[in-house]
Amino acid sequence: MEKFETPLLEVKDLSVTYKARRGAFIKRTELIHAVRGVSFEAKRGKTLGLVGESGSGKSTIGKAILRLAPLAGGTIHYEGEQISNLDEKVFMPYRKKIQTIFQDPYASMNPRLTIGSIVAEPLIVHAKEMSKSDRLGRVAELLDKVGLPRDAINRYPHQFSGGQRQRICIARALSSQPEFIICDECVSALDVSVQAQIVNLLQDLQEEFGITYLFIAHDLAVIEHICHDVLVMENGLLVEKADAESIYRNPQHPYTQKLLDAVPRMSTILGR
Repeated sequence: MEKFETPLLEVKDLSVTYKARRGAFIKRTELIHAVRGVSFEAKRGKTLGLVGESGSGKSTIGKAILRLAPLAGGTIHYEGEQISNLDEKVFMPYRKKIQTIFQDPYASMNPRLTIGSIVAEPLIVHAKEMSKSDRLGRVAELLDKVGLPRDAINRYPHQFSGGQRQRICIARALSSQPEFIICDECVSALDVSVQAQIVNLLQDLQEEFGITYLFIAHDLAVIEHICHDVLVMENGLLVEKADAESIYRNPQHPYTQKLLDAVPRMSTILGR
């Protein structure tokens, strides 16, 4: 029981800095502080929302967890183990546990591969002992889970709508049986009604498999519906964190208040 009370992911004083070349004639190197001293915890089986405008640093945090952005400071702990300074070979098992769903489903898929091959990619990497027939069976099960027909296995990404492509990406993320999924603006490119369907699907999968989500978005209307706790980012800084109800009923920071004033509520569209 104690294991489930321990945060699945802990980020402590995380900082990410990039070098940028500036100047029209005389080039000079400047440091861009994308994330500055951010700390938070992701509770097991819950959804943590990370919200802010473009350039606030929220997606950079997701990339840092995935080791796609270099850390300038701080640490990342997963199940109590420090993972931010591990060699790639040692970190590889964590790639099975930590998956991601990107904003643009089409850009994140190889258009030359069938859906079956795309969904099976993590299985080929992380379950090498699995036979080809078992992989196909697993892919078919996953397509069922996300609401797609099994004959999608032999079709290609361009044959599906945006919402269907995102379901394919969700199936791919699920294939390695992850504990933690980073949803990086995963519904922002979709129509509002399709957003509702994807959000409801993510909630159903969380209830069934106990998945922990880091849900990155700029739209507080979506965050309100799916998240248990919310972090608000502005210019690389964490300006407010609280449970979702407190954020919406009594926002403390002026930036949070501004974000809330800028978006409509989504509850009636989601129908839950």
